[in-house]
Amino acid sequence: MAEFVTLEVSEGIGTIRLARPPMNALNRQVQQELRAAAREATVNPDVKAVIVYGGEKVFAAGADIKEMAELSFGEASDLIADLQRDIAAVSEIPKPTVAAVTGYALGGGLEVALSADRRIVGDNAKLGVPEILLGIIPGGGGTQRLARLVGPAKAKDLVFTGRFVDAEEALRIGLVDEVVAPDDVYEAAKRWAAQFTKGASRAIAAAKAAIDQGLDVDLQSGLKVEAQQFAALFATADRKIGMQSFIENGPGKAQFTGE
Repeated sequence: MAEFVTLEVSEGIGTIRLARPPMNALNRQVQQELRAAAREATVNPDVKAVIVYGGEKVFAAGADIKEMAELSFGEASDLIADLQRDIAAVSEIPKPTVAAVTGYALGGGLEVALSADRRIVGDNAKLGVPEILLGIIPGGGGTQRLARLVGPAKAKDLVFTGRFVDAEEALRIGLVDEVVAPDDVYEAAKRWAAQFTKGASRAIAAAKAAIDQGLDVDLQSGLKVEAQQFAALFATADRKIGMQSFIENGPGKAQFTGE
């Protein structure tokens, strides 16, 4: 039984909930439980979309610094390899994912949010990667996912200075996708996720794979990934259902099965 990270499933939406008061600091146990919850969400056929949520007051305020303060080089190498793997488990969920952020999302906490497909934040949110103020750099994907999301210049500004950005600036630079009142964050995430609970799950997974894998290669290689994912969908029941429904009833009326 997980102590700090749980997966709750309701109406096709899986909520990965971080709950390690007071600030949801990401110690090793939290990281491991996060990976386990992400894998459970991946294989559970009842989960069609995923929300990552830290609660009403805070998303996650970074790594557990006390845990890493006395690490040796070798221990730090092992820790960061584990952290990258654990956070990557969220990005590898082949379903639409959204981070619902209230309060602080800092360091490793922001790196978890960056691993989602979308970020919805409260207008009280503070986001940043302040590791430079500790004499280190982001190590859970922050330098890579952040630069891919907002561009290298903005990423360097945030990483070099370690400063926090508020919700307004985060929206302006493309770090987040939607800003709402803090009390509305989870419901806004549910509204977004609910769009996909009756969708063509295998096609959505193929689209996510094509986009994510394509970003890591040149255009021609990315087009090959897209072509492979496109062709593979012709082996699915949803492709037959979707096309037959379009022919008979027009667009947007198919009743997909997820197969």
